[in-house]
Amino acid sequence: MSGSRTNKPKLLIVEDDEGLTSQYRWAFPGYDVLITHARPQAVAAVKRDAPPLAIMDLGLPPDPDGVSEGFATLEEILRLAPRTKVIVVTGNGDRKHALRAIALGAYDFCEKPIELDTLRTIVERGIHLFRLEEENRRLSAMPASSPVTNIITAHPAMLKVCRDIEKVASANVPVLLLGESGTGKEALARAVHDLGPRAKHPFVAINCGAIPENLLESELFGHERGAFTGAVKQTIGKIESANKGTLFLDEIGDLPYPLQVKLLRFLQDQIVERIGGRQKIQVDVRIVSATNADLDEKIEQGLFRGDLLYRMNALTVRIPPLRERGSDISLLASYFLNRFNREFNRGIRGFTERAVVAMNAHDWPGNVRELENRVKRAVVMAENRMIDAADLELEAEEPELPDLDLRTARLRAEREVIQNALARSNNTMAVAARLLGVSRPTLYGLMEAHGLLTDASGVPETGTVSDDSTL
Repeated sequence: MSGSRTNKPKLLIVEDDEGLTSQYRWAFPGYDVLITHARPQAVAAVKRDAPPLAIMDLGLPPDPDGVSEGFATLEEILRLAPRTKVIVVTGNGDRKHALRAIALGAYDFCEKPIELDTLRTIVERGIHLFRLEEENRRLSAMPASSPVTNIITAHPAMLKVCRDIEKVASANVPVLLLGESGTGKEALARAVHDLGPRAKHPFVAINCGAIPENLLESELFGHERGAFTGAVKQTIGKIESANKGTLFLDEIGDLPYPLQVKLLRFLQDQIVERIGGRQKIQVDVRIVSATNADLDEKIEQGLFRGDLLYRMNALTVRIPPLRERGSDISLLASYFLNRFNREFNRGIRGFTERAVVAMNAHDWPGNVRELENRVKRAVVMAENRMIDAADLELEAEEPELPDLDLRTARLRAEREVIQNALARSNNTMAVAARLLGVSRPTLYGLMEAHGLLTDASGVPETGTVSDDSTL
């Protein structure tokens, strides 16, 4: 919208019928209407103005009775301005062309003869969605309040986990990470290492549930040559390899009971004895462990030592599953889409409404790892410009049609943007108000109007509020 002399949003019209173009001019007084009649003019307008909205007929010269020129124009507009919401106008009964246009990336369609009230509603929904996406992109592009670079989140509970990781990183004590498989425990363990004083030393990871019991002791503690059949040379164990650094014990709940005794002894004195050796080797290693198991239940069953748990969980961090992280599902899906688009040189534009509904309805038993794999497969295999629920191998439920009342839609968008600003600012009112471009009193009023203040003390739903005006 550069070079605009009006604050009105631009609405591109691509239509060769002079009567229709005249109707469009007076039907949208709240928009800066740009009239074009053919592909060259439309492309020039898109390059010049990048309009957020476009209404285009599929029957354009030099093929006014066909759709070839219309589809060529649609593809070129979306290539030049992929964020533009294109509304396709089709002849009555040409629904197959409308569905093809949607598959190519059009936002919506409207059939002739045009009902202006219906078209106005579609246009208002389009500009609302465009503005919401722009605001979400702006907030997402801001530096996150967490220093954990490998964790993508805007959810308050997960942001708190990241801040907790930053705090525990500087304390030289064992850390226990509790969370379901695929929630990012190894990324958080590495953050504990990278943000702490041991960052320049080794980070060594081992999965206690992936190595057979008869090999796990040697993997952890090492062995001397001739200690057992096949021990043809001296081997340094993972613990010794992590000297001065961090050892990450993943799935610690699967550690065999006999090895728990030996690990407990190491945690007490930081001394290693290789299998078949007699030398006591002093090491300096920080232990970060993780599990998706209920260790208290395992202790009751006699499968895990209580004294080992007390040694390992000097500091405990609980990681929420993806299904409890709300809008993080869409945020992570978009992140993975962009990453795999670059990796596989694809041009997928986004997710259909059915895909978004299906993702939000899915329970995500595999958490972030499952979401990553489903999006990766979809980017590779998708035949259209938009990823549908079937591409993600998720059951497609019919999306509930949103309330089309404009005031309700604006309130929904306003509430979501306020929540995003609060999450990005760690609930600091001064920072959130600055992100939103309003004063703090105005923000308090908006939060109260949207039910985001739970009591008179000014505590929002997302956590404790800070009114620090020095930030």
